[in-house]
Order: sequence, then structure tokens, then C-alpha cells
Amino acid sequence: MSRRQILLLGAVLALALGLLAVFLPGRLSSYREEIKLGPSPEARRNPYLAAETFLRQRGLQVRRADSPSEVERLPSAGQTLLLLADRRDMTPRQAERLLDWTAKGGHLLLIAERLWDEDAGQSGDLLLDRLGIQQYLAEDLDDEVDAEPAEGAEEDRYPQLTKLYLENETAPAYLDFDTRFHLHDAGNRAHAWANSGRATHMLQLYHGEGLVTVLSDPWLWQNRNIADYDHAWLLWYLTQDSSVTLLHRAERDSLPRLLARHFPEALAALALLLILALWAAGQRRGPLLAPLDRARRQLEEHLRGSADFLLRHGGQAALIQTLQRDIQRRARRRHPGFERLDVASQWQVLGRLTRLPTSTIGQAMRPLPAQRLPAAEFTRQVAHLQTLRNAL
Repeated sequence: MSRRQILLLGAVLALALGLLAVFLPGRLSSYREEIKLGPSPEARRNPYLAAETFLRQRGLQVRRADSPSEVERLPSAGQTLLLLADRRDMTPRQAERLLDWTAKGGHLLLIAERLWDEDAGQSGDLLLDRLGIQQYLAEDLDDEVDAEPAEGAEEDRYPQLTKLYLENETAPAYLDFDTRFHLHDAGNRAHAWANSGRATHMLQLYHGEGLVTVLSDPWLWQNRNIADYDHAWLLWYLTQDSSVTLLHRAERDSLPRLLARHFPEALAALALLLILALWAAGQRRGPLLAPLDRARRQLEEHLRGSADFLLRHGGQAALIQTLQRDIQRRARRRHPGFERLDVASQWQVLGRLTRLPTSTIGQAMRPLPAQRLPAAEFTRQVAHLQTLRNAL
């Protein structure tokens, strides 16, 4: 390529770049796109992660626990336990120790899990039954147990929500409790409560030197609901000026589930190894053998094969009885009326015909016992019969 052609090509490229620099800025525009990836893995594992973060931001010390026994080792004074875990497996001893811990100055916050059973006279919730708190369905309540309208209810902006009125406050705190449930203080011990239109959803009572707060449902403080209404404020209000222990998951994963979660490759290799071991130990069949040439078989092989076949399918008794019947048939030919004689006379006749001692004849013609004879004894019996038959 000549120098002139190179200069011409460079000029064309410079002109094209200049046109793009003038044209593109008018056509391009910037924009912002937000991509939501959903909750983090930690938030999916812990539904109360937002509540923990919120309390830490308020300057409170927050720790997690896996069982009520861990809380028993903590000092009671200045401690708040958020018992949000399922209590189906709680033992009476654990419940008693937890209430003793509360009575020494701790603050226990728990969720009412079961409805009151009128027939049984209890709910089955070990903590609620000991505290005298009963939970009912709001639809089963009589009209006379309706919650009294609080002062200022005519100005209520959210009539469907639960309201918590505080002293020296002009407006209540609004909470989105499930209004299908109602908490009843059977012992009349509660000093604070929160009501919806006709039901009570939070009760607070003293227990010894401590405090117990009972809620009708726990999802106010879960990650997706804590930012609604005054849910976060209620959490701070109930836990302020204390160290918080959060127990939201008391059940433990089983060993198979933990292995499947952390060691799936090792389990797959172990299963494959087990399959291979079973395959190696199992019975395997090879190719069928072709039948041997009949021309090469000898008489001895046929006799031995026939004898083995008869022994396998008929047993020792069939072979012995066959020889004994053959001897009796030969004796009848040489001594007419042999079959009408008794056994002792038959043995004497056989002794005269064969010139063998009666003991040998008796040993050969005796009935075979029910149990299987040893190989040596069976061979000896057959030999006596063969000798007797040959002598006839």
C-alpha cells in the first residue's frame, strides 16, 4: 500500500470517528436499573435477623441460644429472653427452671402456642398453664368479654389493628396481630395489655421479681413484618435497658440431615461403594457349559452318575429298600412261600440259602433308622446287602 493510500484511509477513519462523536451523544441516555436478588442466605435461615440487627443498632447486646438450658446459666437481672421457638418438646423440668429464672429478676417474652381445652382443664402449654394464661379463638368469645374501648378510640386511624396505650402518651402504638386469637388472664395478674376490636393479644404480668410478656403470635418481628406499623418500636420498648437472648430455633437437625447438607459428595461415594460391594458379593452366573461328548463317557461314569442321582432324589432309604426287595424276590424264587414267613424265619431261610451267619443277615435286612446314616455306615450297609444278594 502506498503512502498516499495510507493517508487517505487515515482521513476516512478520522472522519468516521468524528461523525460518531457528534451523533452518538444525542442518541445515548443513562439510566439506573435495580436488580433485587431476594433475601440473603443468612436471612433465609434466620427469620429474626432484622430484629437482631435493629436491637444492635439501638445499642443493646444480643445473643442467640439453641435451648432453654443455655438461658438458665445466665444471670436473671437485666436479661430479656425472647422465647420465639417451638415449645412442643419442652419438658416440665425445663419449664419450671425457666420460670424460676424469671422469678429471680429476668424478663421472659413468649408466644401462646395452644388453645385452652375446656374438657381437659388445660392447654398443654407448660408455661401458659403455670402462669394462668389461656388462649381462645376470638370467634368463640361471648359478647360480654369484648375488650372495652380505650380512650380516644373514636379517632382511631386503624380500627382493624391492635392498639397499645401507654401512660403520658396521646396516641397508641399500632400493631398488626392476628385478631383470630384472644389471650385471657384467668388469674387476673396482668398489669398491661394490648387489645384489638374485641380480643387481647398481649399480656404483661409480674412473676416473682421478674416480668413475663405473652403475645398471641410471633410474626410481628419476622424479617418481612418488623418494618410495618410500630412493630420495631414494640420490640425496643419490651427489651430496652437489658441484654437480649433470642431463642427462635430450639430443634436440632438430625445427623443424616447434617451429613446430607455438608457432605453430599462423600455420601454419594459411600452409596456407590456399597452398591459395588453388594454386586461383588452377590451370586453371578457365568455362560452355560456345552454338554460333554457322549462318545467319551465310560460305563463307570454312567453308573456313578446314576447312583448320585438316585441318592440325591431318593435318599438313603430308597436305595436300601430297593436292595432289600431284590433280595426278597430272589429268595422267593428259591424258597416258595418265603413271603408268608415271619422275619426271624426269613432270616433263617436266608442263612441256609447263603450259608451266612444270621447276625450278618439281620444287620443287612434290618429297617433303616429315621435319621440319616453317616457315609461310612451307609457304605457298610450297602456292602452287606450286596454280599447277601450275590450269595443268592
